Amino acid sequence: MTGNKKSPSAQYAFIGLILAGLACVSTGLIGAAKGMVAIEMFPDLADYTDKINLALQISLGLLVLGLAAYAFMAPDSVRRFFTGRQARYGSNSLILTVAFLGILFVVNMLALQNPDFLGAPWDMTEDKSNTLAPETLQTLATLPEKVTVTAFYTMNLDSASAEELLLKFKNNSSGKFDYKFVDPDLDPVAAREAGVTGDGKIMLQMGETKEIAAYASEVELTRALIRLISPEARAVYFLEGHGEPTLDASGESNFSTAKSTLESKNYTVNSLNLLATNKVPEDALAIIVGGPKKPLSEAEVALLKKYVDAGGSLVVMQDPLLMTDFGDARDPVAEYLNTDWGISLDNDVIIDLVNTQNPLQAVSSQAGYHPITQNMSQNYIVILPQARSLSIVGEVENVTQTPIIMTTEQSWGETELKADTQPEFDAEKDIAGPLNLAITGENSATGGRVVVFGNSIFATNDGFDALGNGNIFINSVDWAAEQEDLINLTPRDQTMRTFMPPKNFGFLVMIITTVLVLPGLVVFAGVTAWLGRRKRG
Repeated sequence: MTGNKKSPSAQYAFIGLILAGLACVSTGLIGAAKGMVAIEMFPDLADYTDKINLALQISLGLLVLGLAAYAFMAPDSVRRFFTGRQARYGSNSLILTVAFLGILFVVNMLALQNPDFLGAPWDMTEDKSNTLAPETLQTLATLPEKVTVTAFYTMNLDSASAEELLLKFKNNSSGKFDYKFVDPDLDPVAAREAGVTGDGKIMLQMGETKEIAAYASEVELTRALIRLISPEARAVYFLEGHGEPTLDASGESNFSTAKSTLESKNYTVNSLNLLATNKVPEDALAIIVGGPKKPLSEAEVALLKKYVDAGGSLVVMQDPLLMTDFGDARDPVAEYLNTDWGISLDNDVIIDLVNTQNPLQAVSSQAGYHPITQNMSQNYIVILPQARSLSIVGEVENVTQTPIIMTTEQSWGETELKADTQPEFDAEKDIAGPLNLAITGENSATGGRVVVFGNSIFATNDGFDALGNGNIFINSVDWAAEQEDLINLTPRDQTMRTFMPPKNFGFLVMIITTVLVLPGLVVFAGVTAWLGRRKRG
């Protein structure tokens, strides 16, 4: 019958299938490569993204062309494929598969949109890494009233891990812990009212009491919760009597913004005149020496030394000598920092060519690893106008010194700054960059701490709101005054598992084998069996 007569071109239809098969394998390989580049598994291939996209489009085109050629040259085979017994069985399997995947999709969407519907998530990890520590669970269980949490994250900082952690706290709080995210760039008023400076800070509020967690970690959040449950007076003092900027809002250069920000974090902020009181208040968690125009007396420094040796803390911000009235007088503070902490206040003025408009403004182009610089990204660099450099002059027993912000090599410490003269680097006299702008010191024996800056203007009203200036000042006071022994969470022994590094060739072979070769063999076996049954009729 003419209806069963095969098309003359049917004998060449297999060429279209071969072309489609090769294009399918090529599409899979190129797609896998595109996926690995997207997750930065092979960053060296990022420059070839356009070529990979083009190759993927060509492969997909050849796949469609091969299938179309087969359908054109063997239309009867295609018709039988879609109307025969295999098609009916295959359609049933396809419907069941789609239904199963649809159920999974709906269940996952419901769980994602209603995280409380199924209760607390199950922790199926071997080392229970997704379960909060017993101390944290106990703290959540003893909350006297609801805690509202506001996490301040900009678009520049990934908030996924923070949201995951906050959700754990919420799921284990019996309804007494809730949270939301606010972008401080879009809502700066909310950030200022909360006393938040910088990115990645978390405000916890219970009633009228507020606490700020410096970053998202279980330890930090639990400590903040404990401070909410058992609030304590936290007092810091700004030293006065030497021409320092005042705490009140009169005048331009003062610390009133810094004071109000600290007070919004439940600090009690007062001034301290050691010449008048002759003693350090017993409730002082930190004393701030901010921009004295005249040197402190030896008696005052002796009182500060005694205070720090007993576990107290200092935040020292001293400007270059040229910007003060020190003249040739001794500087007992500088001598104390040098002998007891190994930190030197250099006699220079920083020239920083990174800031082409004003080279007298030092820019923190590098940050050391320290709690003070936690979550300080490049969007929160620090600018110190008319700053002096700091140096670590040697090791001191029990003291750990940590540079926390530094300039680049395009800066130097000018030792002979002259008016109306363009400064130029002199290798014999000047101090070559990179330069330290701030250094911390911690004494493991006494518990004393110091944070030293070669500038005070950055913390006054003139500079507090510039980029990360206020952020690093508040972080420094927090670190100096923090009572970090509130809680020590139960440590977990993490299960260590090794894996081939992403750049290892063996890893690529394994991915290709498991993702492409093995499934390809299964598909090939199925197609071969189908073709064999067709030949047998």
